[in-house]
Amino acid sequence: MSEEVKPESVTLYPVSAAAAPEQEAVCIFGTGDLGRSLGQRLLQSGYRLVYGSRRPHSCGPIPPGAQVMSHEIAAQSANLVFVCVHREHYDFLETLAPQLKGKVLVDVSNNLKKNMYPEANAEYLQRLIPGAHVVKAFNTLSAWALQNGPSDANRQVYLCGNSPEAKQAVAEIATKLGFAVQDRGSLAAARELEDFPLQLFPEWRLPMHLTIGLTAAFFFYLLAREVIYAYVDEGKDISFRIMVSLANKVFPIVSLILLSLCYLPGVIAAVLQLYRGTKYKRFPDWLDRWMLCRKQLGLIALALASLHVLYTLIIPIRYYVRFRLAAHTISQIRENKTSVFDTTMGWRTDSYYSMGILGFGLYVLLGISSLPSVSNALSWREFSFIQSKLGYLTLFFCTFHTYLYGWDKFLRISYYKWYTPPGYMLCLVVPSVVLVLKVLLLLPCVDKSLTRIRQGWERTDPEDISKKSLLT
Repeated sequence: MSEEVKPESVTLYPVSAAAAPEQEAVCIFGTGDLGRSLGQRLLQSGYRLVYGSRRPHSCGPIPPGAQVMSHEIAAQSANLVFVCVHREHYDFLETLAPQLKGKVLVDVSNNLKKNMYPEANAEYLQRLIPGAHVVKAFNTLSAWALQNGPSDANRQVYLCGNSPEAKQAVAEIATKLGFAVQDRGSLAAARELEDFPLQLFPEWRLPMHLTIGLTAAFFFYLLAREVIYAYVDEGKDISFRIMVSLANKVFPIVSLILLSLCYLPGVIAAVLQLYRGTKYKRFPDWLDRWMLCRKQLGLIALALASLHVLYTLIIPIRYYVRFRLAAHTISQIRENKTSVFDTTMGWRTDSYYSMGILGFGLYVLLGISSLPSVSNALSWREFSFIQSKLGYLTLFFCTFHTYLYGWDKFLRISYYKWYTPPGYMLCLVVPSVVLVLKVLLLLPCVDKSLTRIRQGWERTDPEDISKKSLLT
């Protein structure tokens, strides 16, 4: 009789082991935050996971169900290896070249700044282990995104590599994990992928620059008109008004301009289509960039409008306002006078506040509907109705709110300090132009032509007709 060999470890299988598919093995070098999060997602997706560590017995907590081995043994257990270590620790991989020959190495590393090394990390890894197939992927995802699953903000997995088969193997894993894959070509694109995580809010740069520029311009403009003018011309020190009064004028001014800038490119695009007589010609690059950042412009405008609401709510509790009210009341008592109620002023102030409340309410609705969790639940027609129809209604309410604030002040010479118009007059220019142009576009004759163009109709050029007649 042959001596019975007892295995050192026992693996538990279901009762119908023959019907159970064999789990594909995946190896991860590195047990840091990214390695653990990636491993947890792989285990949840049905993969068999092996970690390679320089300290297999003291590498810290790992996901339940995974194994930890030395780098040499772990490299032999799987055909695909995720390299979740920093570039400065790649030297040990050169000693594993025989074990990694012919295998797929997924480089997920990033750098602290651009152009930190003369070549991309993935290209350096390919040079260290020429016998392996290096693929750059998963470097644009954070450990949090891997652990909690893909969302709209981080659903993309970019990859590049020289081997189509290796890229296909990585793409299949990314798809099973729930991510959408975008192939960026050969390994020469690795530096571009490594620069992606180093970009700080790239889609917000133009809106933020515009917001900062407008805020600074109107702040110094109003500072000169309100504070410096009072000190120079009247000898009054009202610098304390910078903190609340001045801010409560700058924020709504910039908010209204940004809101109008959300809808101005759509009006310009409609005018261009009417002028060209077709929708098949590309818009200028500056207009394309402008239209792509409308969501960011709208969200910043909503934030500034919210600040305006908060600043307005604290007006009654300000020391300056309470002091003025008390002084006015005492003055009337001493002079034995009573102010007569002005019905016109009552209508004006109530209408002013009412338009502001309605405008801010629609403002909030626009912001909520732009959230991915809300917009994904809306049909295209519903989303377009909220963002377009209600958006223009919001712009109208906010603009009318500003007109009611100004009322007849534009007729009074005393409001033109140093021959400059008040800030609210300047901020009315852009929204007024947008609303007037939109009304013109809604005229039946214009709207009919624009609708036909957007449905594919093209205006025929008389020169083209003459050329065709000559050819025939």
